[in-house]
Amino acid sequence: MKVDRLYPLSHTPIEFYFRQNPTDFVVTEIPLYDFSGEGEHLVIKIRKKGLTTWQMLETLSSTLGLKVKDIGYAGLKDKEAMTVQYLSIPKKHEEALKNFSHKQIKILETTRHGNKLRIGHLKGNRFFIRLKKVSPTDAAKIDSLLKWIEANGSPNYFGWQRFGKEGDNFEIAREIIEGKKRMRHRKKRDFLMSAYQSHLFNMWLSKRIEISRLFDAFKPKELKEVFVWNDEVIRQIHKEPHFFKLLPGDLAQHYPHGRLFTVSNIHEDAARFQAREISPTGILPGLKAKQATGLAWEIEKEFLREVPAQGGRRYAWIWPEAIEGVYKKEEWHYELHFTLPKGSYATVLLEMIANRPLKEKL
Repeated sequence: MKVDRLYPLSHTPIEFYFRQNPTDFVVTEIPLYDFSGEGEHLVIKIRKKGLTTWQMLETLSSTLGLKVKDIGYAGLKDKEAMTVQYLSIPKKHEEALKNFSHKQIKILETTRHGNKLRIGHLKGNRFFIRLKKVSPTDAAKIDSLLKWIEANGSPNYFGWQRFGKEGDNFEIAREIIEGKKRMRHRKKRDFLMSAYQSHLFNMWLSKRIEISRLFDAFKPKELKEVFVWNDEVIRQIHKEPHFFKLLPGDLAQHYPHGRLFTVSNIHEDAARFQAREISPTGILPGLKAKQATGLAWEIEKEFLREVPAQGGRRYAWIWPEAIEGVYKKEEWHYELHFTLPKGSYATVLLEMIANRPLKEKL
């Protein structure tokens, strides 16, 4: 596995056993809005296990007699997990749904709504994760780390799931761009380009965390020996209250959603970041991706590539919410509950806690 993620903390790696399965990994969608109870679409709250979202959609399609494209959904969910999510279908299939039965899919409840669900119609996801073989000493360390994350948040890396079984599918995309490989299957090609964008974002974020760690560890006088930056800029960045340091020219975004804007007043914007009103963003290189400026661009340009995709920006930093940790000493199990914004990876949070890659443990 190729590791491209540097985390904020430098503690000794924590050992535990974690495997994604329906018992130890549960994901529950949080809808973006309340459903109206009226309309032409039937909204289904559904629970699945041992199936990808696509497999579930195909099962519903063949059983209910409708096309997959007529089924709305807000997000894709893991196969090796118990997942609770929402789908929408035209209300004319309501009677057929009443007779639906499947050992891996359970209909929990239904309601009506005026619109078909679309990708992104999602506020976030609530996770339950059970870690095994956790010693009492490591459980105490996890307790402390959760307090840090609750107070400071966490980096918003793309997880290893984004990069295929070998963790290197982005390299195939690079070979396609360089003309060394051909790929005629459009959807697969688009997926590979997305993985390449994700890899470049992760590399950029790792670099920015490296910079932040240096500012966290050294004084301005010492940092002048590391960075060829204006002395006053170094002093301003060093004064920022948050671990992750904003740079002049960063593109930040109102949190948890809102417009992009350029960081121009470090003092004011750093205070807003500390208050969780805004968060810096990193680039997903592409045709329409807006770029940072100034000092932030000097870092970002190292990770810019010509990628034949739309491109965009992604939050660099997020705040997990409603974090709960319970240690079951008799079983040596540590149970985690937390909520993440849409598009964020629970396994990234686990890697931050473990301070080591988890892929080889799966």
